[in-house]
Amino acid sequence: MRIVVPAGGIGGARFLRGLRAALGIDAATTGDQTTDSAITVIGNTGDDITLFGLRICPDLDTVMYTLGGGINEEQGWGRADETFTVKEELAAYGMRPTWFGLGDRDTATHIVRAQMLAAGYPLSAVTQALCDRWKPGVRLLPMTDDQVETHVVVDDGEGRRAIHFQEWWIRHRAALPAERIISVGAESATPAPGVLAAIAEADAVILPPSNPVVSVGSVLGVPGIREALVDKTVVGVSPIIGDAPVRGMADACLTAIGVETSAAAVAEHLGSDLLDGWLVDDADADAKVEGIEVRSRPLYMSDPAATEAIARAAVDLAVELSEVRE
Repeated sequence: MRIVVPAGGIGGARFLRGLRAALGIDAATTGDQTTDSAITVIGNTGDDITLFGLRICPDLDTVMYTLGGGINEEQGWGRADETFTVKEELAAYGMRPTWFGLGDRDTATHIVRAQMLAAGYPLSAVTQALCDRWKPGVRLLPMTDDQVETHVVVDDGEGRRAIHFQEWWIRHRAALPAERIISVGAESATPAPGVLAAIAEADAVILPPSNPVVSVGSVLGVPGIREALVDKTVVGVSPIIGDAPVRGMADACLTAIGVETSAAAVAEHLGSDLLDGWLVDDADADAKVEGIEVRSRPLYMSDPAATEAIARAAVDLAVELSEVRE
């Protein structure tokens, strides 16, 4: 099967590892995977930020490190065996911001990316070059080569202002009530090379349990991507169990756009024009969404076996719905 996965963040990366296992793809033995088309990941770049002259792409890197065996497994982001000497030295010089923790190993990735971008290479080419080292077992494409950044409009008592999503998420832990979430640059962005072709060739599309607003939502916000996806069989895995996110602060993002934090409400937000199937946890087994086939099963990615089983269930549902669609 050829599967496209719009993804971002820790939940998306861990789901992809389960999907790779479910499809029998072993990155350690399959050689160069950067052009393999079994799984194409359309990575969110709305979280990207420039700090200290370096272009940081958190979601692309989290997918790359997780699938390439270099992730800090305990926290789900950043490099394993990381040190923070550069961060400490920057703080000693009084450099700001201090709330974004650049690790030394991670900084090397950002330096390579910044140099290649400065030399004129597009982000898609840079991402492929980085993946040549990590061999993630999937084809990883940024959603766009254009600069798109997610900003959050807040009022913290000092007045109404827009701050970068990373500042809201990391520095403030999404505790500042968000009035709006804006995808700056999205309207004029175009899909990165290979994105629309991968969707056209896909047998199915699976939305992982990523943040539906600022991960999956950012990918869908690039003109042309959602329109291409609605012609495919699309199955989503709910990032909400009960009335709370599986991890992270997606509930704060949903509140900002006026969507209830529930599995059914997220499916309704994504839309029956896009979703054909929706996997929810057994805790939400009574969820019903008009026009969408809802199935329930355990959705906690508690270990590799459980994650693989969730991914397999999503693939099985996609195959079933594809046959009905035909």
